[in-house]
Amino acid sequence: MSKEFLYTEIADGIAAQIKSGVLKAGDKLPSVRMLCSEHQVSMNTAKRVFLELESQSLVESKPQSGYFVSQLLSLKLPLSAVSRPSLMANNDEPDELISRVYENMGKKDITFFSIGIPSGDLLPQAKLKKEIVHAIRELKDGGTEYEELQGNLKLRRMIAVRSLQWGGNLNENDLITTNGGMNALSFCLMALGKPGDTIAIESPCYPGILQLANGLGLKVLELPTHPTTGIEIDALKKLMPKIDLCLLIPNFNSPLGSCMPDENKKEVVRILSENNIPLIEDDVYGDLYFGSTRPKCCKSFDKDGSVLYCSSISKTLAPGYRVGWIAPGKYKDKILKLKLLHSTSSISIVNEAVANFLKSGRYEKHLQQLRKTLQSNYQNYVQTIAEYFPEGTKTSRPQGGLSLWVEFDKKIRATELYDLSIKQNISIAPGRMFTFQEQFENCMRLCIGLPWSEEIQAKLRQVGNLAKRI
Repeated sequence: MSKEFLYTEIADGIAAQIKSGVLKAGDKLPSVRMLCSEHQVSMNTAKRVFLELESQSLVESKPQSGYFVSQLLSLKLPLSAVSRPSLMANNDEPDELISRVYENMGKKDITFFSIGIPSGDLLPQAKLKKEIVHAIRELKDGGTEYEELQGNLKLRRMIAVRSLQWGGNLNENDLITTNGGMNALSFCLMALGKPGDTIAIESPCYPGILQLANGLGLKVLELPTHPTTGIEIDALKKLMPKIDLCLLIPNFNSPLGSCMPDENKKEVVRILSENNIPLIEDDVYGDLYFGSTRPKCCKSFDKDGSVLYCSSISKTLAPGYRVGWIAPGKYKDKILKLKLLHSTSSISIVNEAVANFLKSGRYEKHLQQLRKTLQSNYQNYVQTIAEYFPEGTKTSRPQGGLSLWVEFDKKIRATELYDLSIKQNISIAPGRMFTFQEQFENCMRLCIGLPWSEEIQAKLRQVGNLAKRI
C-alpha cells in the first residue's frame, strides 16, 4: 500500500467519524506518535493526515496540547447556494458599484474587507527591500536595460521549478513574464478573442475579469458554479456551440473560494480541447492552499497546448511589484507579439529580486506561514459570522485562497449594507460586483487576508449588526 493511499485512507476515516458524530466538537484526537503506532506510518505521513483534516476545518491544533475536533462543526452554518445564472451572454456591467467600492482604496482609516489581497503586515517587506537592493547591484547597468522579450531567465527557471508542485513540468522556454496577473490575462484575451466572441466564465467571477472581457468587446456567458467544486461540467458541455473561449480560476477562485477536483479539471480540458476552444487558466491563488498538498492545475492535463496558464505573486508576495507570467502553450508567438507591442519588457529590477527570493527558499517559508494565517482567519471569520450575523446566513467553505462568500436572506441587500458599512469606515464587496446579471444581491465577499485582531473582529461583528438592521 502506497504512502499516498495510507494518508488519504486515514484522513478519510477520521473525517467520516467526525461527520457522523462519533467524534464531537472539542474531542481530543490521537497524537502524531499514537497515529504512527496505530497505523504503522511515518511521522511525515501522520502529520500530513492532520494537515489534510485541518484544511477541511475538521480539526484544530492547540499548542502543547495536540489536535482536537474543530469547534466550528457545532456552528452548522449552511453552505451557500450553487449559482444559477441565465445561460445567455450578458454584459450588464455594474461599473458604478465597482467604482464606489474601489474609489476608497488606499485610505488608511478604512477597514478593507473588500480588497482581495493579503495585508502588508502578512508580507516579508523587509526581506523584499533587501532583494531589491541586491538586484540593483547584481544586474548589468543596475537594471536600466531592457530584459529579453520572454522575461528574466532566472525568474522563468524558478517558476518552472515550482510548476512541478502542480504537475506542470514546465521549462523556462515555456514561460513569458508579464506586468502582473491581469496583464497576463489581458494578453491572452487579446490574442485569442475578437469583439463579438463569447467567453465562458464562472459565476460569480472576479470583477477585474468581467471588466476586462467587456472592455475588449467580448460577450460574457456565466456558468453555474458550485461553492466548493467549481463550474458544473454538464452545463459547460451543453454550451459548447455558443462559446469561443473559456477563462476559469479552478483553484480557490474569487469570490467563492471553490476548488475543482482533479477529475473535473481533466474533463474540462478534454471537452474544450476536443471543441478547439482555448482555456485561459488563472492560478493566482493556487499556492494558498490550506491542506497538505498543492492542488493540480488544468495545465497539468494539457496535451495539445490549448491551455494558457497564468499566475502572479500579487496574491502571495507583493501586489505592487506587478510580477506575473504566462505558459501560453501553442499560442506563444501570439503572446510574444502582443508583449512586444504593449510593454516590450517587464521591470528588470523587480523580476530579478523576485527570482532571487524564490531561489533562496524564502518564498516557500513565507507561504507556509501565510497559509496558516489565512486558514486561522477563515475559522475566526466563520466563528464571528455564526455568532453575530443574522439568522439564516450561509457561507462558502474555502480550502484555500483569500475569499469568503457570504449569503444572506433574500430581504438583505448587500449594496445597502455597503452604504451603511462605509459610513462606519468599513468596506465590503457586494455580490452584484461579481456578475453581469441580476443576481447575488443578497451576497458579499469578505477578504480574509487581514491580520486577525480584536479590532478586526469588532469590525466584522459591526457588519453583522448592521445587516440585522436591514
